[in-house]
Amino acid sequence: MRVVFAGTPEVALPALDAIAASSHALVGVVTRPDAPAGRGRRLVASPVARRAEELGVPVLKPEHPRDPEFQAALKELAPDCCPVVAYGALVPQSALDIPPHGWVNLHFSLLPAYRGAAPVQHAIWAGEEVTGATTFRIVKELDAGPTYGVMTQVIRPDDTAGSLLTTLAEGGAGLLVATLDGIEDGSLEARPQPADGVSYAGKITVEDARVDWTEPAVAVDRRIRACTPAPGAWTLFGGERFKVGPVTLTDGADGPDQRPAPGELVVRKNEVLVGTATTAVRLGLVKAFGKKEMPAADWARGVRLESGAAFEA
Repeated sequence: MRVVFAGTPEVALPALDAIAASSHALVGVVTRPDAPAGRGRRLVASPVARRAEELGVPVLKPEHPRDPEFQAALKELAPDCCPVVAYGALVPQSALDIPPHGWVNLHFSLLPAYRGAAPVQHAIWAGEEVTGATTFRIVKELDAGPTYGVMTQVIRPDDTAGSLLTTLAEGGAGLLVATLDGIEDGSLEARPQPADGVSYAGKITVEDARVDWTEPAVAVDRRIRACTPAPGAWTLFGGERFKVGPVTLTDGADGPDQRPAPGELVVRKNEVLVGTATTAVRLGLVKAFGKKEMPAADWARGVRLESGAAFEA
């Protein structure tokens, strides 16, 4: 089939590479316009745009896919199907209708669960043990189109949103190519999503990522892992914002100081514990504003931190 791939961030690259290496003809790529980045805020092309240029594939960067100029250009490319991974813009029906086999999205959840922008983060935050990826045909309603294929993935206890998304992106690339194969040879038929089990996973804000040390240790751990690397879990210490990396759960059996008050710090030679509503957690990485990220024990030594100090709960 002739395909035009739509995607923007780095997580879309495994699928783009897999399609480029497949039997399908990659005749174009659609991505978001160049955006300001870095300290100089100069315009930078998206990771997908840069990879497409390396592949020698035409790149379309519409301000919005409803733009008539974009739709005319897409028609000229004459795709049979448009596979999509994290494109980042809503596609209007007029554009959805251009390829005969529609736009087929790779979504990182087991639909109909966790429709929306942040399915991986919400799955970790909710304590799910298994998630996956689903291919489906895009329709007007958010992530509600009929599905083609699915893969499952166990969520490991130490998975962050970043590590889990990488795993799903790599596995999902094969699923997307297999879906295109099945559409081409007629072996796959899209099936409506179940009416039961629908849930939504909205974008996680910076305020959502603030750690609440009055929650149980398990909830603190899940929030931090769900917000790593973006938007980044954070807390306040001495009125200043600190980003904190994943923590390690403890069982509270290593002495009475493993049950400090919520937010209270216990400083040891090679570790820093933080109190929660239940047992303490072992602090991982810490990053003060304008500083380099460092292990919590190194940070504690550098600022001469003593037990009894506390993060704001």
